Amino acid sequence: MAVPPVSPSLAKAGSLLCTLVLGLLAGEAVGAGEAVRPTHWVATWQASPQPVWTEDFLFPTQLPPVLHDQTVRQVARLSLGGERVRVLFSNAYGRQAVTLGPVTLALPAATAGSVAADSLKAVTFSGQPTSIIPAGGELLSDPVALSVAALAQVVVSFYLPRPTPMTTFHWDGRQTGWIVPGDRTRTFHLESGKTLATTARPLLAGIQVETAAPGRSVVVIGDSITDGATASLDRDQRWPDVLAERLAPQGVAVVNAGISGARLLSDGMGVKALDRLERDVLAQPGVASVIVLLGINDIAWPGTAFARTASRPTLEELIAGYRQLIQRAHARGLRVMGATLTPFAGALPDTPLADYYQPAKEELRQRLNAWIRTGGAFDALLDADAALRDPQQPTRLAPDYDSGDHLHPGDAGNRALAAVVDLAALLPEIDSAPQP
Repeated sequence: MAVPPVSPSLAKAGSLLCTLVLGLLAGEAVGAGEAVRPTHWVATWQASPQPVWTEDFLFPTQLPPVLHDQTVRQVARLSLGGERVRVLFSNAYGRQAVTLGPVTLALPAATAGSVAADSLKAVTFSGQPTSIIPAGGELLSDPVALSVAALAQVVVSFYLPRPTPMTTFHWDGRQTGWIVPGDRTRTFHLESGKTLATTARPLLAGIQVETAAPGRSVVVIGDSITDGATASLDRDQRWPDVLAERLAPQGVAVVNAGISGARLLSDGMGVKALDRLERDVLAQPGVASVIVLLGINDIAWPGTAFARTASRPTLEELIAGYRQLIQRAHARGLRVMGATLTPFAGALPDTPLADYYQPAKEELRQRLNAWIRTGGAFDALLDADAALRDPQQPTRLAPDYDSGDHLHPGDAGNRALAAVVDLAALLPEIDSAPQP
């Protein structure tokens, strides 16, 4: 049977419908005769999710065990900017769904905890003002039309209308946030007498921006040194923050996947790196390169109050873990820069972790660093050890770079570490990186 010809008017209508569907899928409203604008999303900020621990753990959670009828307001400094923003929430370790009430996005005002009134935007989820974060899952918002410059801060406020056990958070945000009674998501200035300040980050896990051309990001996976454990509070002085300042003019984002207490091979204050690699690194939109600064907790935790009866991994086990991480990143076409482990002699004096450093642990660090430098497994090298060690006592941090606990670099050390990252080795085509 012959198929009847399609009329020109019907064909035109079908073409317009197809264009409209494609435009809606791309997040755009497309009119007749209007070209479809492609969208490019890139990760610009992250707070890697961790399971909230019990009260008997060495460190306090900095959060109430349950939030109910309360608003959480958090500040995040982006690396790249854009004209539209999406917000990611995580309930990765929750056993029940989280009911999310109204959410807003804004630019900060001069007073801490305040937002610029003319910038306040409602955040929606599939067009709805409220949503649910599934147990063990994530929730990504619709695009929000908010123009944000590179290296600028944004303020995310969300309301929890029902009793919400705190099971998923990022423990050390190095940024003050606030918890206040009631729905204050559209409040410009929080009332100082009714706020609970915290540097923990419940539920908020990531922020993405739309760029005019396909954006690229560098993800740094690490432990407390990357998480910024002793960086100045509220000043964005973690070493990935400083690296972001170097890369933003090139149109490249820097995403911090550091977790204090993180390990390569074993769970700690977060799941082991090999288990969170997919979520925190490989799945980040726009990721092109990875920097790995991990292993000191694998070496030093065993025998301390963190893991009194645990066995220290062997050099071969650590190398096997690194190789697996590199192989998985290479399978996604990513470039991997390996960082040597920084000095830690005398670490954490006058604390329950004063036995964190031992000569046998130092010997293993030296052997592992030798392999990172010469093993040829990584695509590029960041010699963090050489950058931060004391030339007179190379098992120790240089005094000018030491935060005072002999384990974590202070602000000056973070700046020094970010300064020695070879950008051309990290991203060989750095000069041709697309501009946001």
